[in-house]
Amino acid sequence: MPVLDVLDITRAKVGQVEVSAGIFEAEVKRHLLHEVVRMQLASRRAGTHDTKTRAEVSGGGRKPWRQKGTGRARAGSIRSPLWRGGGIIFGPHPRDHGFSVPKKVRRAALRVALTQKLQEGRLLVVRDLRVPDGKTKGFVAVMRGLGVSNGLVVTAAPDTALERAARNVPRVKVLRAEGLNVYDVLRHEHLVLTEPSLEQIQGALEP
Repeated sequence: MPVLDVLDITRAKVGQVEVSAGIFEAEVKRHLLHEVVRMQLASRRAGTHDTKTRAEVSGGGRKPWRQKGTGRARAGSIRSPLWRGGGIIFGPHPRDHGFSVPKKVRRAALRVALTQKLQEGRLLVVRDLRVPDGKTKGFVAVMRGLGVSNGLVVTAAPDTALERAARNVPRVKVLRAEGLNVYDVLRHEHLVLTEPSLEQIQGALEP
């Protein structure tokens, strides 16, 4: 089984922890990452784009000119899609862009993302991650001590003080273990796990 170093907030080694090979030594299948990230981004789309058809554009009730005898092409409405200011043919309308992938695929993709972070040397396990005063300045100091400027911090239990302290720090996000997802793991350079959150993640992703 792989063994990871457990660090304190100064990045000094304070212990070791064994982790599951099925989670942190998974075969890297990039197509799984691609599929799950596409799913996540699609579900975040608002889908509120809308265009008007010829039935929805105002005006155009009167026939512009008589059907025959003018020498011009016949026209029934100035709101025809062929006219400037007319309706739109096959334009977008509000819809849900989301789609789903099997739970097994989502879990496999998350294992691949965790394996990749470990292989890159960008996965840190910390014994405890607390900001005593709950201030942003204190949180920035902790991140600087860990050598992390762009990272995803994962906690096991809700920590309002930590979440509040990190709220205004760019390129850093605090997430609870149950909300861990492929997109956030990939878009941040480092992944920082607390020991309790590591246990929680392993319990949820054990193959």
